[in-house]
Amino acid sequence: MSKLSEKEKKYQKWIIVLSIVIPIAVAGLFGINLPRMGVDVEPLTFLPPIYATINGLTAVVLIIAVIAIKNGNRKLHERLMKFAILLSVLFLLMYIAYHMTSESTAYGGQGSIRYLYFFILITHIVLSIVIIPLVLFTYVRALAERFNKHKKLAKITFPIWLYVAITGVIVYLMISPYYIH
Repeated sequence: MSKLSEKEKKYQKWIIVLSIVIPIAVAGLFGINLPRMGVDVEPLTFLPPIYATINGLTAVVLIIAVIAIKNGNRKLHERLMKFAILLSVLFLLMYIAYHMTSESTAYGGQGSIRYLYFFILITHIVLSIVIIPLVLFTYVRALAERFNKHKKLAKITFPIWLYVAITGVIVYLMISPYYIH
């Protein structure tokens, strides 16, 4: 195992903390429903198509970023990856806001499509937790200019992040007929 650079050491604790705190906070906030608690707040039912679009845009940005680096355009790659991280943060904030102000929607499909939906949903959720430290460690390796290590980890991070982004759209499309407006 190779030694961490000073820059990597500096960020390692934060990455570990964020990788634990974010999923716990999301799970905790997911359980808070402001209208049920008596808070007079308008349900943000308009958000799901927006955050699904953000997931789709994230997938496109990730693909373009990989093409950019394969074509040797490191500056464009860097900008696109920062944008993908920003999009993921925006998605997360909107997702939490929606679930804190609106009732969860039950999937109404029947038969084998129901099993497919839950398979996609569960893998999406599990991998969305796994991707947090992967993205952060991959990003920090680039910041530390340890590009060989960055590239190695990016080969794992990219397909998982892409899967999470794409399945986020698929989950939305599958459940959208059951949303109550």
